[in-house]
Amino acid sequence: MAPTTNKKPPARRVELIQRVPLLKYCESMQVSAGGMSWNQSKTRVFSAILFSIADQPQAEFHMAHAGAAQRSASPLPLPDKVWVKLIVNGVERRLQLLPWVSLLDALRDHLDLTGTKKGCDHGQCGGCTVLVDDRRINSCLTLAVMKDGAKVTTVEGLASDGALHPLQQAFIDHDAFQCGACTPGQICSGVGLIAEGRARSDDEIRELMSGNICRCGAYPNIVAAIRQAMDGGAR
Repeated sequence: MAPTTNKKPPARRVELIQRVPLLKYCESMQVSAGGMSWNQSKTRVFSAILFSIADQPQAEFHMAHAGAAQRSASPLPLPDKVWVKLIVNGVERRLQLLPWVSLLDALRDHLDLTGTKKGCDHGQCGGCTVLVDDRRINSCLTLAVMKDGAKVTTVEGLASDGALHPLQQAFIDHDAFQCGACTPGQICSGVGLIAEGRARSDDEIRELMSGNICRCGAYPNIVAAIRQAMDGGAR
């Protein structure tokens, strides 16, 4: 049997070990392998990588935190606020907003119209539905600056002269809510649905209202309420 030789790792590997701190840690493991060849000791060397992650050199730690401190010391300047005019529930409102403020946040945080709910904030639940120029939209997915000059109707603006909107009354008549979290979005979406005039059957109502989720499961009552409002309010 040929005697075991103590082969040194190729020069390229030595250079890599010297340049990469994590592998430099493993260099000591290779040296401690004694008379083992490179191939015989590589399993032991690279097994050390798994354990060395929890023992990173302090120099790397300080370098990373120094870079973060330098970045935070010179933050990017905020863009200028933009003037936005909205006709909200029949009243002209002028707001100075940052460009990324959503219509939902403008209504809730800047106009104190909290009837419009922030649920998922991803356009999936429909709780933020409002009417913009008489069309239903998810206000959480709409930037306020995009609707400059638009007419916005929230659930607070549906009643007229002290009388509830027919769909609001129908929701009461059919007990079409439980916890109430989704109700403002359901009602605004239903008002928009009726205005669109596309629903003729209960199945079409369900399909066209599918973007509004009711986690309490009041769907049969919601459909009945919309049907009552579509039929002229007769219960």
